[in-house]
Amino acid sequence: MKIKFWGTRGSIASPGRDTVKYGGNTTCVEVISSEGARIVVDAGSGIRLLGEHIRDAEERADLYLLITHIHWDHLLGFPFFSPIHDEKAEIKVDGYPTCMKGIRYPFDNQMGDGFFPISFEDLEAKITYLGVLKREPLRIGGMVVDKVVLNHPQGGYGYKFEQDGKTFVFITDNELGPAGQKDGIQHLYVEFCKGADILVHDAQYTPEEFSARRGWGHSNFEDALELALRAGVRKLLLFHHDPTRTDKELEAIEQRCRKIVKDRDSTLEVEAAREGEELVL
Repeated sequence: MKIKFWGTRGSIASPGRDTVKYGGNTTCVEVISSEGARIVVDAGSGIRLLGEHIRDAEERADLYLLITHIHWDHLLGFPFFSPIHDEKAEIKVDGYPTCMKGIRYPFDNQMGDGFFPISFEDLEAKITYLGVLKREPLRIGGMVVDKVVLNHPQGGYGYKFEQDGKTFVFITDNELGPAGQKDGIQHLYVEFCKGADILVHDAQYTPEEFSARRGWGHSNFEDALELALRAGVRKLLLFHHDPTRTDKELEAIEQRCRKIVKDRDSTLEVEAAREGEELVL
């Protein structure tokens, strides 16, 4: 299993000299199964870069697109994803039940009626909705993809990818901590993430910022770290970086997390996810 980050930022893209190391594009993560199937999670602004990579490498543009939820920062790149204009491409969409509404809306409503020159019906790729994950795990060759419900306004899904004895968990836009959850929810996430080789989790805020942002549907890095420690995961990548967060600030957050891990006498690896970073399981 291979994983690549094409967008790691939350809320809105934030390019600039202060975000070069960790990236300014919004959520898009690529997962390649051991058989070579391409699964793309979310269509934030980072998906444009992925589309250019597929085009320039002259790779076949057949893929699965899994949408966590339909907030704008997770969809805004889809109209600029070059495979949608490839008549040979096949894009199978699944995820949160409103996902097809989410990818159609920019063409039909938000950028339609004269605001954008292309309608959804103009797209040349074969785009189909599977609707599997709302009922049961999705099987892609030897890979199994399961979901967990997010604690986020209007809802959403986090995903677990399992293949060849390896586990990758991706949970963005999720509020951890007792103040943001009903009884038993914390245990749900611990069980979902238990023993994962890699956990990517929303860590948009610092603990100092979090009290003013409860109920917004995002976590602070200490709560994400606590989840990883309780679940016994091997590596945690902090994700959905706040658009105002600079590279230097993210480096400082990494150091704070590593100190906590050391003080807890844990072997957990922690880092902030970087745009362009590639991982292999």
